Amino acid sequence: MRMSQILIHMALSGAALGLPSPKPGLGLQTHLSGSQKVSPLRFRPDGTFQISIFEDLHFGENAWEDWGPQQDIHSLKVMDTVLDAEPTTDLVVLNGDLITGENTFRENSTDYVDQIVRPMLQRGLPWASAYGNHDSDFNLSTADILARETQWPNARTAQMVSEPDAGVSNYYLPVYPRGCNPACKSKTSSTCQPALLLWFFDSRGGFQYQQQDSLTGKPVPFPNWVDARVVDWFQRTNADLVRRAGGKAIPSLAFVHIPTNASRALQAMPGVDKHRQPGIDDDKPLSQQAQGWCPDGRPSTGGGTCAYGGQDEPFMRTVASTPGLMALFSGHDHGDTWCYKWEGLVPGVAVEGNGVSLCFGQRSGYGGYGSWIRGARQVVVSLEKLEGRVIDTYIRLESGEVVGAVTLNSTYGQDLYPATPNDKTHLP
Repeated sequence: MRMSQILIHMALSGAALGLPSPKPGLGLQTHLSGSQKVSPLRFRPDGTFQISIFEDLHFGENAWEDWGPQQDIHSLKVMDTVLDAEPTTDLVVLNGDLITGENTFRENSTDYVDQIVRPMLQRGLPWASAYGNHDSDFNLSTADILARETQWPNARTAQMVSEPDAGVSNYYLPVYPRGCNPACKSKTSSTCQPALLLWFFDSRGGFQYQQQDSLTGKPVPFPNWVDARVVDWFQRTNADLVRRAGGKAIPSLAFVHIPTNASRALQAMPGVDKHRQPGIDDDKPLSQQAQGWCPDGRPSTGGGTCAYGGQDEPFMRTVASTPGLMALFSGHDHGDTWCYKWEGLVPGVAVEGNGVSLCFGQRSGYGGYGSWIRGARQVVVSLEKLEGRVIDTYIRLESGEVVGAVTLNSTYGQDLYPATPNDKTHLP
């Protein structure tokens, strides 16, 4: 398929998929200035809030060959199947690698967003993204992805840290109790407070948009960890939210595409038990933040002299020291789908875990490496269980089956669960 044919195909894709029209003139600046009015996220009347996490969709691979577009069609089927089976979904999270940036052209790279958001648009569901390493490349900019996302209704993805090169998808979303209107003040208190906070972090990675090394002419690598300035923003912002809530820690969940070194250390020792941490454990050892970088901040190229630079330690430290943070959800490693409670010191990590659960989702797209069955992790939060910092989670597969159902509570890691089958799926 020629470039001109690809552009025509992508231009027509929105209409062909039955998408509503994007909001005219609504781009990044309008969204961030607050003039786009969206209703707050709220718990359901039964006191629950459900999140469907799609990750590693990898749209746009080899669009000039037959198998590339076929992958995208099947990825959309996965999303449709999961969302049809989970009608109580309140928010969809796109947890990184929406697009395979190295296979896209600058002229059409963000057009794939229109296809990705179709399942949510058709169902009137809000969504929020945390960008991944394949979303940043020479021909693909995460800032442009954000601008494209926010042209559509119900997009909640935002940018709250404007520091240069600190990443784009760093922000939070509050979830309020039913009947709470944060815009109105009551006679007895100030604005009502969120019952749950959802934090999104950009682990960056990939390559800098339209930048080439002056000596080699090669694309410039982008650091693949959560920037320390983002960590500072998170600490300040969370402290302010706690202060507004009267000093009480607010239950929270976090999303980041590339997992931290703590996940890799837990996987290595004491290791993933198929009944205590049910899930697929095939990416072993997993790829973590700061992999392939030297401690002095240089990318390890050529001979690969540096395996891991340790730059994710500030992020690990704040994850393990934030009261109320119950779980951190990652993608990136397509062959890992488990949750592990991070407690105490683990060999290879200088940060002591406080019991936060480090979870992988289920690879959702037909793009990217591997043939593990596709699906999406579901997270169900209830106001009743939040008092004890307890959440339920499971994976809904493209087959319709449910696997890996666990309760992340004080005894997780001790309780026994059925092992997760390691099934594979392929394009027909």
